[in-house]
Amino acid sequence: MTPTTVGAGRRGGPIVGSLVLLWVCGLIAAAVWWVGIGLEQWSVSYGDQPGEFEDLKRRASLALLVAALVATAGPAVIALVAYQLRLVRTAVVFLVLTVVIAVPAVPFAVLAGRDLDPAPAATTPGPPGHCVEHSGGDTRCPGG
Repeated sequence: MTPTTVGAGRRGGPIVGSLVLLWVCGLIAAAVWWVGIGLEQWSVSYGDQPGEFEDLKRRASLALLVAALVATAGPAVIALVAYQLRLVRTAVVFLVLTVVIAVPAVPFAVLAGRDLDPAPAATTPGPPGHCVEHSGGDTRCPGG
């Protein structure tokens, strides 16, 4: 091993370690945010305001989407930085971790995304725009 190779490995360790620490802190922050919203939903479920519950449901979906993004993107970024610093084994470990986390995280993210953009409410059809014949032999149009 040449001195430059050893220096790059020593220099890259604290950088990758800092990124791992940042990633774990992001996961903890997203989890605390999500649990806090869940506790708010629990307290609102005993109230009389249905609009507030829908807002909390939307916020919980956003928190779940952010948590899935942080959980999946964190190891991918760490793998990329580790590879750039020539820490190939570390890069491979974090790349495998990215795939392992992405498999269950993607369905959660899809469901959370659907909750963020719900389908428009079904509209009830209005009165017909033409004359409708009533039963009983009456052929006059209602209303004149």
